[in-house]
Amino acid sequence: MILTSAKERTRFLRFAVVGAIGAVIDFGVFNLLTNFIDFFKTNVVLATVISFILAVVSNYTWNRLWTYPDSRSKSVGKQVTQFFLVSLVGLAIRTPMFAGLETVLTRFFDSWWSLKVVTPIFMAHNLSLAIVILIIMIWNFVANRFWTYNDVSA
Repeated sequence: MILTSAKERTRFLRFAVVGAIGAVIDFGVFNLLTNFIDFFKTNVVLATVISFILAVVSNYTWNRLWTYPDSRSKSVGKQVTQFFLVSLVGLAIRTPMFAGLETVLTRFFDSWWSLKVVTPIFMAHNLSLAIVILIIMIWNFVANRFWTYNDVSA
């Protein structure tokens, strides 16, 4: 479908732009929490959940307004519920992936990282987050296109 339809490719590109905005929110909030608030410095998994939720709110808003403006046969309540359910499944996939990657990458960066400007923990946290964001973006696009926004024509 995405390979053969110019309209679907445009939707995917818009979805990716919206996702990039969400990623900026995700990374920004995550780094704010983990670098400036003592409680979250030791609780990075909770910080990633909070940053994820704020990014989802932004993503839903922009996808409804820009990526799928022609999706109006469903009520906002039904559509936002579907979008958030897809995102919760994404969060359920993302959270253990992040926790596992963050542990492995922290050990990895601790063993050879020597730059004083950026710590091994900062590198591990952000690389872990980048990897899981890319994986979850694919899940989110496919699930939302075929469930949340299944009322638009290809």
